[in-house]
Amino acid sequence: MADDVFGIHGTALNLRSQRMSMLASNIANAATPNYKARDIDFRDALRRAEEGQQTGQTSNTPVQYRVPLQPSLDGNTVELSTEQTQFAENAIAYRTTLTFLNGRIATLSRALKGE
Repeated sequence: MADDVFGIHGTALNLRSQRMSMLASNIANAATPNYKARDIDFRDALRRAEEGQQTGQTSNTPVQYRVPLQPSLDGNTVELSTEQTQFAENAIAYRTTLTFLNGRIATLSRALKGE
């Protein structure tokens, strides 16, 4: 029933949360030798989730490794400015999706109260 009420937005919020954790991990490991920066392609992951919902299958989100513009000598592929930018953009998109879902919940609540 939640899929009928929230549509793809619930899935999008979950994917954005997963991506935020991954980006935060990249930032936290910016000085860890041989750490490989990871990310997910949000659009591809959302498309896969939509297809999985239609077929009744669950699909795992494929992890991608970021290729740095300037490789470091210690093998770390985290570029802090890139990760911080991606994190900020994802946080804004997360908040936007959350705001939409809060509006949907408020509308349903008013409908149930008969307002």
